[in-house]
Amino acid sequence: MPPDHLSATFSALADPTRRAILARLASGDACVKELIEPFEISAPAITKHLKVLERAGLITRGRAAQWRPCKLEAQPLQEVHDWIDQYRKFWEASLDRLEDYLRALQAGDGAKAAAEPEIRKPAKAVKRRTSKTVVKK
Repeated sequence: MPPDHLSATFSALADPTRRAILARLASGDACVKELIEPFEISAPAITKHLKVLERAGLITRGRAAQWRPCKLEAQPLQEVHDWIDQYRKFWEASLDRLEDYLRALQAGDGAKAAAEPEIRKPAKAVKRRTSKTVVKK
């Protein structure tokens, strides 16, 4: 996946109208006219939203006679899910370690709690006489 593809997907998902269009397409293919109905915006505005979704790979638009059916494409959403899942695993592991640490403290097992790694404090920004900000560790 090109590095910019994930950014394009998140950018497309940032707009509530586009998310609503995707939610509608999750229940099945729809033509542009059907997608316009629930919104109080013009057809050209919906078309612009559809183009953004199409460029991000979230939908495909076909042609059947005079109809332009739109179809949801799940692959970019799966890529977003996989990317987010990495961070979910990180936070779950971090919270599990915190839970173990708190249980050790509550059980009065000071030796086990003391053996846990020290939590690092955030770096402090220090202003010096120059115009640069220096970060202390």
